[in-house]
Amino acid sequence: MDTTDAPQLIEHINKSLNFTPYDTRWVPCSARLVVMGITPKAKGIIQVYEMNRGELSLVSESLKPEGIKCGTFGASSIEERHLACGDYKGKVAIYDLSRQDVPIFDVQGHNGIINSIDGIGGQTTGYGAPELVTGGRDGCVRVWDPRVSQPVVSLEPDEGQSVRDCWTVAFGNSYNDDERVVAAGYDNGDIKLFDLRTNTLRYETNVKNGVTGIEFDRKDIEMNKFAITTLESKFRVYDARTQHPTEGFAHLSEKAHKSTVWLAKALPQNRDIFMTGGGNGGFNLYKYHYPVSRTKQAKDQKPMGVPGSVELLNSRVISTQPIISFDWSADYEGLCCMACLDQTMRVYIVTKLKNF
Repeated sequence: MDTTDAPQLIEHINKSLNFTPYDTRWVPCSARLVVMGITPKAKGIIQVYEMNRGELSLVSESLKPEGIKCGTFGASSIEERHLACGDYKGKVAIYDLSRQDVPIFDVQGHNGIINSIDGIGGQTTGYGAPELVTGGRDGCVRVWDPRVSQPVVSLEPDEGQSVRDCWTVAFGNSYNDDERVVAAGYDNGDIKLFDLRTNTLRYETNVKNGVTGIEFDRKDIEMNKFAITTLESKFRVYDARTQHPTEGFAHLSEKAHKSTVWLAKALPQNRDIFMTGGGNGGFNLYKYHYPVSRTKQAKDQKPMGVPGSVELLNSRVISTQPIISFDWSADYEGLCCMACLDQTMRVYIVTKLKNF
């Protein structure tokens, strides 16, 4: 690609932190963002910042008993904007950012650290009840309704089966009030897709490397595609529109970052553009191109999917430490925040996205 036409990755703010950040999220419909992590004394911390003339001003800070690993606003309404968190001791808690001293929802969700959390149903888009899904070191995936203290669905390893660490979870396929799936990725490379309407395992496969991230391009539409990021510098994009009875979903595989690919996040304003963050301290911007035909006849005469291709639009290395968290702003196209293990939080602006 001609570099003059490529999207530019411009650093807007670089903020040093005195703790290790694990997750960053934009507060919906605001110029604020929240960063969560663990302090040197192994306490949890939640900080809320506001963008102000090219700087980040600290609005509030709250310490918690245990380190916080992940958070989401997905199950909260735009009016309330409650933050749901998972911590090192397996607790699931929901906080009102205007009063963080007491959680409005607090439950022991897992035995051990909660690695990943996702929410759905709270925003203006999407269908169905507001729900959270958590994945933990105990190998369990649990779906929560914030109105009750017991999990709605609990997917646990069979008795006697070796417990695999669940590293990442995500909601998808929530295109009406009944349909919804949960995708989970594990440290041994397993990927599992659970259908919450039929309470069945819809799809499973193994990608031979630990799954560090999973992301649907949209949660609130019929499954279109989802991205999987793994150890050993690879990511995959699956076409989820057509599932063959034996071959499953078609996918493409791509090498990136020359180290672990920690995440892939689709642009809210254009589901075919996504950003990956790597263990080399770099982030890559990709455009997904669909094939001429998304289905073909398999040897058994049943339809199967056809994978597309990805185009690298731009890339940049900004740190010597991994980028482990990334979030696009749903309100301003191209505005994004990220956290690195060098104890920094950065705000970037990605330009020229409307051209793609």
